[in-house]
Amino acid sequence: MTESTTGMSWRGFIAAAAVLAATAGVAWFATRGSTDTAESGGHAHGAGAPVGVGGPVMLDSAQAARIGVTFAVAQRSPIVREVRSVGQVAFDETRVRTVSLKFDGWVERLYVDFTGRAVRAGEPLLVTYAPMLASAEEELVLAHQLLRDVQGADSATRRGAERMLIGARERLRNWDVPAEEIARAEESGESRRTLEIRAPYDGVVIEKLVNEGQRVMAGDPLLRIAELRRVWVEAEVFEQDVALVRLGQRVTVELDAFAGRPRSGPIVFLQPTVDPETRTLRVRVELDNADGQLRPGMYATIRVRATGSGAVVHVPRSAVLSTGRRDIVFVRMDDGMLEPRQVVLGIASDDRVEIRSGLAVGETVVSSATFLVDAESNLGAALGAMAGMPGMEAPTPSKSVPPPPSAHDH
Repeated sequence: MTESTTGMSWRGFIAAAAVLAATAGVAWFATRGSTDTAESGGHAHGAGAPVGVGGPVMLDSAQAARIGVTFAVAQRSPIVREVRSVGQVAFDETRVRTVSLKFDGWVERLYVDFTGRAVRAGEPLLVTYAPMLASAEEELVLAHQLLRDVQGADSATRRGAERMLIGARERLRNWDVPAEEIARAEESGESRRTLEIRAPYDGVVIEKLVNEGQRVMAGDPLLRIAELRRVWVEAEVFEQDVALVRLGQRVTVELDAFAGRPRSGPIVFLQPTVDPETRTLRVRVELDNADGQLRPGMYATIRVRATGSGAVVHVPRSAVLSTGRRDIVFVRMDDGMLEPRQVVLGIASDDRVEIRSGLAVGETVVSSATFLVDAESNLGAALGAMAGMPGMEAPTPSKSVPPPPSAHDH
């Protein structure tokens, strides 16, 4: 046989191999595509894989180790689910107070003159002058003096003086004049033209709405003070997770500012309605802040852990291969074959997923490199399908086919 004839035969052999490979690829995709339309069959070993699912795969231990295949056993127990959501630290609205006056007047002195200033309970905030208040305090002093003067008079006169004193006291109390100021005026017999307004409790000034020398009307907000020994964290949970959260449930809160130092607190509020646009529900968590480290506006992540109502069969999430219309696991049989099996999924956690049907407790499944096993399974199924196609029988080596040319064939 001449050198040219040998070269032509070898090139023909390569071309035939290329055609065979291309045909195998087409058959594999055709088989893979059928998984979206065919119904799955039984999954007993030896009865064949479900229709539209790849065939069984045999991997020895060396091959499994080479591609990173590991295994897990299907278990039966409750699944612990975790709901996570990003939120923000906010003021406890029940601990925010607005400082205002119940009478008209002028701010003669402003001690707390910037936003963010910390104040202590009883600390002077401002001094106000109000003509109405000064007149009412003068009436109190006169009524108290009158009552002393009529002690020797008849009972009707004394009762009249007592009513005047009680009325003067009540007027000042209605204007939130402190009891100690009223007692001072009665005991000293001297009225004051100004009144000192003090902080109702410890806190931080979160809003300043007045300046020194400004005239204010009754009811005008002057300062807003927030007490920060307790704060809220407000977050949103998706509609599908609403059943996992409840009032009083303790949750874990992680803050970006204090990584590795989580806190915990109860859920104190669940919004009664779901946002129609985001399909989320607002959740409010209460946190202790006695150390003052938590500041409104900080980002936080809440973690709600909830255990399912009962024991279920579950496997690692990595064991399940989803094709879009069906979910498959590869079950290791007694003879070592990896059989693809269609399953029905249920609830899931971060790392586990419930198997409602298709798998029994104690069966072993592929838990990693599932995609590679699936590719091998489908390739095997495609080649098996090609074996029955006309003209695709495996060729028998013929003596007339020359061996590949070597360096000596010259």
